[in-house]
Amino acid sequence: MDIQDFNMNWFSLKGKNAIVTGGNSGLGLAFSSALAKAGANVMAVSIMEDDGEAKGIVEGAGQKYKYIRADITDDGECKRVVEDCVNTWGHIDILVNCAGICINIEDVTQFGRKEWDKMVAVNLTAAFEMTHEALKHMIPQKRGKVINIGSLFSFLGGQWSPAYAATKHGIAGLTKSMCDELAQFNIQVNAIAPGYFATKLTEKTRSDPERNAKILSHIPANRWGWLADLMGTCVFLSSDASNYVNGHVLTVDGGYLMR
Repeated sequence: MDIQDFNMNWFSLKGKNAIVTGGNSGLGLAFSSALAKAGANVMAVSIMEDDGEAKGIVEGAGQKYKYIRADITDDGECKRVVEDCVNTWGHIDILVNCAGICINIEDVTQFGRKEWDKMVAVNLTAAFEMTHEALKHMIPQKRGKVINIGSLFSFLGGQWSPAYAATKHGIAGLTKSMCDELAQFNIQVNAIAPGYFATKLTEKTRSDPERNAKILSHIPANRWGWLADLMGTCVFLSSDASNYVNGHVLTVDGGYLMR
């Protein structure tokens, strides 16, 4: 392979099929949109009702869209989702494990086993099981991209939610472990660690002058992230342009971790 072989088509996802868990809202909607705009068909998986926004964006980009309502913490659901993708479109090329929750309880001594188990099931175990099922198809075809969604709390402590920090540290470890085993099959496993983004979930924090100022003082870019800031990263890690990037946790945080 020579530098003359490189071309911008390496970033194209034309002909690729992707599954995005949590893919019809929040960060997942941004990932689904990015993949479609780069040429991929998108299957969005969520426990939430589909409001049609993701469908409009994906089909507006000229790609196929399918929504599956599923609780991927239930036995057999991950297998059902992946097999549906393969049966519908013939193969799976990209898996984005985006589904996640955060339960905050102010006093760590009040954070019980019930909250712990629920967060581990959604944030970590489901990502493992979705990947496990996808690999049954990616390994034989000798190609595949798995993108896990971490957080700044893949690197930092998580005040008021020990399970969130633990699961996001776990996502980083899972990413590195799977990379080591799957590289031989031309499967790349990476993670995106978003910083503070302007979404519906962060609206309350952004509207609090004191909390908003505290967060912005820690971000060299001096602004919250926009969902569009994540889209190029997702396309890159899903494309042939990233074939030699493996086991990496890529922060998209405006420089937050540098301070």
